[in-house]
Amino acid sequence: MSQSNLVAKRFHVTAESSPGLLPRLLQPLAKRDLVADLFHAVRDGELLHIELVLEAMPEEMVHLVAGNLGQVVGVMSVRVEAAAGLRIAA
Repeated sequence: MSQSNLVAKRFHVTAESSPGLLPRLLQPLAKRDLVADLFHAVRDGELLHIELVLEAMPEEMVHLVAGNLGQVVGVMSVRVEAAAGLRIAA
């Protein structure tokens, strides 16, 4: 993976709560050899609010991953933003 055009991105996903949804959301990353630095999901009644953060992903893959996340059955919305200043507690 080239270091020249890496960006930090945060994907916010809202989806219908259903069994199997969470692993399906990781598939668009896995097929591009990407690993999320943070994966957080909260259930709110019939909805799930999911946050996926990647500290360094190729810029040209951002729109592809967002599009694939939006195609997952049950996903209602996907929002992408910069993930500046991410600190992960160990």
